[in-house]
Amino acid sequence: MTPYDTALRADCFATSRNLFDLLLAELIDPVTGELPHAELEVLCEQRGRRLVRQLLQDHLDLRADREETRLTAAHPPGRLEKGHHRLLATVVGTVTVRRCALRLPGRRNRYPADEVLALPAGRHSHGLARLAVAEAVRGSFDAAHAAITGRCGHVIGKRQVEDLVIAAAADVEAFYAARIPLPRSAAELLVLSTDGKGIVMRPEALRPATRAAAARHRGRFRTRLASGEKPYRKRMATLAVLYDAVPAPRRPHDVISLGERSGARRVRAGPRASGKWIYASVISSAEHVIAFMFDQAEARDSLHARTWVVLADGDHHQIQLLQAEAERRHTRIHIVCDLIHVLEYLWRAARCLHTADDPAAEQRVAGWALALLAGRPEEVIADLTARTTSRGDALSVAARYLTSHRAFLRYDQALEQGWPIATGVVEGSARYLIGDRLDITGARWGLAGAEAILKLRALIANNDLDPYWISHVDRENQRVHHSRHPDEYTLTRESTSAGQAVANPGR
Repeated sequence: MTPYDTALRADCFATSRNLFDLLLAELIDPVTGELPHAELEVLCEQRGRRLVRQLLQDHLDLRADREETRLTAAHPPGRLEKGHHRLLATVVGTVTVRRCALRLPGRRNRYPADEVLALPAGRHSHGLARLAVAEAVRGSFDAAHAAITGRCGHVIGKRQVEDLVIAAAADVEAFYAARIPLPRSAAELLVLSTDGKGIVMRPEALRPATRAAAARHRGRFRTRLASGEKPYRKRMATLAVLYDAVPAPRRPHDVISLGERSGARRVRAGPRASGKWIYASVISSAEHVIAFMFDQAEARDSLHARTWVVLADGDHHQIQLLQAEAERRHTRIHIVCDLIHVLEYLWRAARCLHTADDPAAEQRVAGWALALLAGRPEEVIADLTARTTSRGDALSVAARYLTSHRAFLRYDQALEQGWPIATGVVEGSARYLIGDRLDITGARWGLAGAEAILKLRALIANNDLDPYWISHVDRENQRVHHSRHPDEYTLTRESTSAGQAVANPGR
């Protein structure tokens, strides 16, 4: 059967064909044949973008003419209004979307074309929003705006880039809450770890206590901070990391050596992380982030058949939150204090007994560390306490730290069972999420922008941006086009179907 709109389709694309013919003529021109490749590349890019934009515009005009034909046959003149239009900024330029409006008594106009095209609520397309996310998560918003303008032309402003990025992160928690991870073997470890890292914020985005402290703060110097002073400019973000690992049993000397290692004995490697999942928030409380991490852990091990190892940096509040969440879920967890944090306390203690460049300090720290790894923390605590000269020195501080965390220093058990004993994964994640983007020079963040960048960078680190974007666009379409009164949706749907039946009677 011959389509009813053959002539209409040919007329709609006449402008695109003219632009293509002009480009073809320009490329055939002998003058163009003498251009270097760099200028030829720019010419093709600029003319090609204009041609593709016109193709999109012509296609939208064709759809508008088809819609007008359908709806005119299905609705009386008083119920249908023609000539409505809206602008749509896309990755190939800004186009105009013509559409018809259905007038509903007592309600606002409905636009069937908006639903068929799944147009966003604002002016900028989902493709442009995806490009804004890709550029903004790896550099400043100024750089993102410049990159988009260079590729797509003047289709968006810097503030709109920020707005698109914030809107793009709206469904991250819902996406992960609905996702079912792949099953893993019960023999694999399930490792959980959390950390906190400050982000420099604008004054209005600080937590009330920090904002009040900043208002009270009067520095001793006018132009710089004195030793020990804080600027009170940061808001703490909470990070959560979850991963799987095959147990890798080791011995203390596989981790710490008192002397030079020889090639005679192979050093056993620690467990390797796989299936890593990262999440972070600067708005939500630490309790919420930890609960969300436990949600993801239970999705991986709903029967609690695996060994749950929790790596902590020694923060008492953080440990209490982890224990409370595990108790609430009736889950057994094994908390292990990060060895690197412990070593920092030992190094500060060793500097009380040795000069800054004394090699014996390293040997002393290695001796203490080996004793801890062998399951003898009492020996280390006793040695530190015996050498203490004052309550406030680094020796007494290290002794108090080890004493208060004694229950989480079971490194002998961790090594024997093949558990990880360091928080390198979450520390590296903090550097990637915050240090490489939110800590760039001169950055001062608002709350919504910092939250969006955190969540989107975590999505990228999890290799989940592509499936998330499909889910996000679907949810956005539901919010924009289907969250209305059922009668309105039924009327629009039936009207469109009836118009299609009239316009295509052979179907």
